[in-house]
Amino acid sequence: MEFMGIASAAALLLAGWLIGATGIGGVLVVPALTQFEGLPLKQAIAASALAFAFPGAAALWWLRRAPGAGASLIALVAGAVPGAAVGALLVHSVDVRWLLAAMAALAITTGVRGLRKVGSVAMPPLPLSAAAMAALGLAVGLGSGLTGTGGPVLLVPLLMLWRQPLHQTVAAAQAIQLPVALCATAAHSLAGAMDWWLACTLGLLLLAGSMAGQWASKRMALGLLQKLVAVLLLATGLWFAWRAST
Repeated sequence: MEFMGIASAAALLLAGWLIGATGIGGVLVVPALTQFEGLPLKQAIAASALAFAFPGAAALWWLRRAPGAGASLIALVAGAVPGAAVGALLVHSVDVRWLLAAMAALAITTGVRGLRKVGSVAMPPLPLSAAAMAALGLAVGLGSGLTGTGGPVLLVPLLMLWRQPLHQTVAAAQAIQLPVALCATAAHSLAGAMDWWLACTLGLLLLAGSMAGQWASKRMALGLLQKLVAVLLLATGLWFAWRAST
């Protein structure tokens, strides 16, 4: 690919903005590449894997001083690393429609619950041990490697089901992108499916969008942010359902 179309670039900037603001948005990358640029699905998945490392690295840079985030993020990342590597290796030989259907159900259910709870009294979060965070990271890494998503689209609904605070959920979703992306990139490279120039171009667009999204989320009312996350989960779930049926 020598040049990227305006529609693709706009979709990628929007995806980056959504990643920065809500943690969700990576799901737009693969459809943009396949629909607007005509890339084969596996090539698009491989390129998007490395691209997610760019906003993931930026998120970890901003989170390095966040109080109390260190232990839980380390456990999450430790679990995500092997899961992402295995998922990326299996994506070239496994039919993932069953996983897409499960992800669709999870995203739609969480989105509906989120919309119903906007403005209601928040219930206390359920405790998540380090072992639970590691197991969560393993599951998210595996699912992300298999489907070409960056991790947040799986992690956000799962953390919301555990009633974790929204801002912490978004922060964790952004941070998990880096280990998932790097492990998936290594596996795709071994399979000979990586277009490095395309992946870095995508990454820079996602990074620019995510920085703008992070700036916007800090100035957004919590209720509006909750509603935006819930709507995105519903849209993502419907898209996963469509992918599972094709």
